[in-house]
Amino acid sequence: MRKLIFIFLALILLVPPLGSVKAQNYSFSLDQEIVHVYWNGDGTASIEYTFVFTNDSGASPLDFVDVGVPNSNYDLSSITGEINGHPITNIEPSPYVSPGIALALENNAIPAGQSGTVHVVIKTVRDVYNADTTDDSYASAVFSTTWFDKEFVHGSTDLTVVFHLPPGVQPDEPRWHASPSGWMPQPITGFDEDGRITYAWHNPDANGYTQYMFGASVPKQYLPEDIIATPSFWSFLGIAVSNIMPCACFFGVFGLIIAIFAASIRANKRRKLRYLPPKIAIEGHGIKRGLTAVEAAILMEQPMDKILTMILFAVVKKNAASVKSREPLKLEIVQPISEELHQYEIQFLQAFLEESKRKRQRALQEMMVSLIKSVGKKMKGFSHKETLAYYKNIVQRAWKQVEAADTPEIKSQKYDEVMEWTMLDREYEDRTREVFHTGPVFIPIWWPRYDPGYSGPSVSPRSVPAPTQRGASPSMPTLPGSAFAASVVTGAQNMSSSVVGNITDFTSRITNQTNPVPKSSTSSYSGGGCACACAC
Repeated sequence: MRKLIFIFLALILLVPPLGSVKAQNYSFSLDQEIVHVYWNGDGTASIEYTFVFTNDSGASPLDFVDVGVPNSNYDLSSITGEINGHPITNIEPSPYVSPGIALALENNAIPAGQSGTVHVVIKTVRDVYNADTTDDSYASAVFSTTWFDKEFVHGSTDLTVVFHLPPGVQPDEPRWHASPSGWMPQPITGFDEDGRITYAWHNPDANGYTQYMFGASVPKQYLPEDIIATPSFWSFLGIAVSNIMPCACFFGVFGLIIAIFAASIRANKRRKLRYLPPKIAIEGHGIKRGLTAVEAAILMEQPMDKILTMILFAVVKKNAASVKSREPLKLEIVQPISEELHQYEIQFLQAFLEESKRKRQRALQEMMVSLIKSVGKKMKGFSHKETLAYYKNIVQRAWKQVEAADTPEIKSQKYDEVMEWTMLDREYEDRTREVFHTGPVFIPIWWPRYDPGYSGPSVSPRSVPAPTQRGASPSMPTLPGSAFAASVVTGAQNMSSSVVGNITDFTSRITNQTNPVPKSSTSSYSGGGCACACAC
């Protein structure tokens, strides 16, 4: 008897019915589901999703997967599939899910007690846009996730849904729809590799038997005029308008507007400093090694003023620039700028060649946007979680090297070597003061280029025995530890006050490009129709 997995996918307010055929001894978990929905500018949608199944011990092999599609207007020839990297060659209309397709796993069926990854791409589905219920100039796109019969599926599902909005849509134009399930009221916004705006929802504690719905609205100007349908929203809900009490409608809409407005304010405040594109957080596999400390700081979403200070230390240590004055911060830049520097270091120095403070801030913002995108490309395919843990471990090991040093000379040397990594510690200011609160600090050779007020020691530097390993020079000048620590930890404060101004505003302008705050639409699943009726 044919064993089936019934997968039901609904788009644009059209949900295929749940199948009724049951397989004997059929039991599995849906460990992960990743869905990418590409809302194309020609009025079609492309659907790409990945399912990770684990078949229970003693259950029948999973040899077929039936996938529901939003409507019958799709191209069967455009559909491709894989099971554990092996092509699925037998794809046909499903006899059990209509409209839908059947994927025959054949010799690659998932045995009992084992896991398998099914990857399916439906390149062309038509009739996927509807008119927005509250704005005639917008088109609406709605998506419903896969769900299974609770009798067959168990456990939690790590669910990710990503909308790729039509090409050309600008960051301040699209609107997300509030989900009636309420588990993810606001998406994370970013850009894909083609520059298209993305809405990403992620829930590690979803399940395979609940229907989760998502939606977005975009301006009609980016779509062909003849592809937008205008179904009745009330007909979809099965509600007669005459049966709705006007007062209930009014208060429902009013409460919904207040709730959305309040949630939007809270979310915007939290997200102003969240500049990392959400696609970096979509997990891959393995650790991305070889990032610089500055790139690791981007991955950790460290404050912008700290990252700029790290870059300043880097170019000073490389003898590419020196500080002429601290307040306001002015640099003397070695010309020509070395091409051996990292691209972000070159852009940093070029920004400081600008005389206008406004132009300098704009150039630094462009540098940070470029740096964030570069880190995103390097992280493609790698695990964000594992990579983050890897670099946090480097930070802790760097501090241990400094703290374990037996002499001031070795401590100073170690701190010089790992300084950029120690700055990634969220508590690096207090920790630096604690480490150097007593004893002298042997000044690194590049220090006068960073501290224009430093004129050397007041007395002749004392000689120290050369260490057995590579270490401090035998006649390096010293500073009191507290003075050295104070000079280091105030670097970010000087950067903020004299270069970028209000750090929240500076970061927010970067976030608007790399992870813009999404705009909510009143064309939602719950209350959207009522809002429209009351307005009319």
